[in-house]
Amino acid sequence: MGRNPVREAIRAGRSIDKLLVADGEMEGSARELLRMAKEVGIVIQQVGRAHLDELCMGGRHQGFAAFVAVRDYVTLAEMLAAAREKGEDPFIVVLDGVEDPHNLGSIMRTAECCGAHGIVIPKRRAVGMTPIVAKASAGAVEYLPVARVTNLNTALEELKSAGVWITGADMSGQPYYQCDFKGPIALVVGGEGQGISQLLKKNCDFVASIPMKGKIESLNASVAAAVLMCEAARQRSL
Repeated sequence: MGRNPVREAIRAGRSIDKLLVADGEMEGSARELLRMAKEVGIVIQQVGRAHLDELCMGGRHQGFAAFVAVRDYVTLAEMLAAAREKGEDPFIVVLDGVEDPHNLGSIMRTAECCGAHGIVIPKRRAVGMTPIVAKASAGAVEYLPVARVTNLNTALEELKSAGVWITGADMSGQPYYQCDFKGPIALVVGGEGQGISQLLKKNCDFVASIPMKGKIESLNASVAAAVLMCEAARQRSL
């Protein structure tokens, strides 16, 4: 992408998921650019120059490449306000470490179809709003707000303060069809392989599980999210 395009993207307030910096690019104008990025909370990752060469297909990157989100993120407060402007109880989906863009896109598609008011994702160790996510969402990216937060536990506390009940998805919980998904709720779903973190689970008011009868112990993250979101949509339509 190059230094000047990155600098102007930051100045323009564009939503940047991550800034890649080649090893050794820490002097002169590069240091000033990194300072600008840090001031607005952009995630910075150092990588080898060969990685940037491959990413930019041999183009001139000047040691910098930015992943710019396909649409701007919103705040949790904006998400909650939009729900209440519709006269509806908030229905928020919180994703803990979903790294596969196809999974995120699929979850967004289902969330939009099920009437969710938005998705919350973390800044680190998770995929952002990339073109692959947008394509996998089948257009949902244009309608479903996404908040990107520094700390998911802090986000849960903010939701609780707004009167939202938190339900985590974990095999230790009660069967999902016995859970109450009416009223203001946030559904917390873990990423591929790891599930939700122990600390995040402790901050949940309830825990819901999907009973398994086969030999495989868990579902794909997007499928598990879809099962729970559809149950929530069913209950909320009664």
